[in-house]
Amino acid sequence: MNVAVILAGGVGSRLGANIPKQFIEVLGKPVLAYTINAFEQHPEIDAILVVCVKPYIDYMWEMKEKYNLDKLKWVTEGGTTFQGSVLNGIRYLEDKISKDDIVLVHFGASPFITGDIITDAIRVCKEKGNAISTTDYYLLSGKKKSTASVSDPNNYSEEYMERETIAIMNSPHAFKYGFIAGLYKEAIETGIIDTVEPHTTTLMYAMGKKIYFSYGSQNNIKITRKEDLDLFEGYVLMKQRRAAERKD
Repeated sequence: MNVAVILAGGVGSRLGANIPKQFIEVLGKPVLAYTINAFEQHPEIDAILVVCVKPYIDYMWEMKEKYNLDKLKWVTEGGTTFQGSVLNGIRYLEDKISKDDIVLVHFGASPFITGDIITDAIRVCKEKGNAISTTDYYLLSGKKKSTASVSDPNNYSEEYMERETIAIMNSPHAFKYGFIAGLYKEAIETGIIDTVEPHTTTLMYAMGKKIYFSYGSQNNIKITRKEDLDLFEGYVLMKQRRAAERKD
């Protein structure tokens, strides 16, 4: 079984909206519905779990009916961090799937996801045990003097980074269920989970695990700022136009 775990537990404070960004509507439809639909339509996805910010859990079941999301089987409450939400999802699935089943963890606010990205994540995960959608880095890259944003007038760069050594990791993150459940169990028992940034990938690095690459696209962005919503609206309109042209 291949299960998509869609993370919709964040509040999206950087977007400046009064509702979580994954629930903002684009052309009359929530961003999250577009994201889920990509997995709904994929022939290799068997079931979908949404890890959701608590006040919107009931709304998720309304979305299921409104947008015919038949593979949406479960909804559970999100955590306060990315890693907390992943852990909630993994624990929720404990008595529902087997250790050899594949879970694909994906951001609810990443609606640009395409079928070929999902397909390759499953393929690599079957072979290697995990897979992270990844692209090479093509732009000039410099190390920031501090961890502050580049918008900070006191920040600057004086050290070049070899872009050929950089792997840009995105979602979905695909894992054999037994692998990720065991990873978090060990991380909690040893206390490592409290010492790293709140992402499964950084936890894997801290625990000496290899991360395997699957196909990625620079178009598969996560909606973070207002201009990202404009990009996605244009993307949806483009797809609608091309679908209409094929019918003609």
